[in-house]
Amino acid sequence: MKKGKYIRLAAILGALAVAIGAFGAHGLSSILESTGKQDTFETAVNYHFYHVFAIFGTAILFEIFPEKTLLKKSIWLFFVGIIIFSGSLYILALTGINILGAITPLGGVAFILGWTLLFWSFKNPKK
Repeated sequence: MKKGKYIRLAAILGALAVAIGAFGAHGLSSILESTGKQDTFETAVNYHFYHVFAIFGTAILFEIFPEKTLLKKSIWLFFVGIIIFSGSLYILALTGINILGAITPLGGVAFILGWTLLFWSFKNPKK
C-alpha cells in the first residue's frame, strides 16, 4: 500500500464536499428553494463532511497502526456511506426522485458499521 493513500482519499472527498456545498448554496439555491429540498441537500453535505473527517482520522491511525486491518475496512465503509447516503440525498434533492430515499438508510448502515469497526480495531489488539 502506498503511504498516504487514504489521506489523499479524504482530501479529495473533502474538496468535493466543499465544492458541492458551495454549489448548492450558490448555484442551486433557487432550485433547492423552489422544491423545498434545501434541508435534504444540507444534510447530505453535513454527513459527507463528517465522514471525510472520519476517513482522515482513521487514515492517520492506519498510518500509525498498519497492522490493524479493521481500520482499512472502516475507511471503505465510511466511503461507501458517503456515496450511498450523501449521494442519494444529493440526487433526491436535485431531481425529486423520492425512491432514492429508500436506499439512503443503507448508507447510514455503512456509516454505523464503519464506526463499529473503528471501535473494534482498538478493542481487539490483533485486528
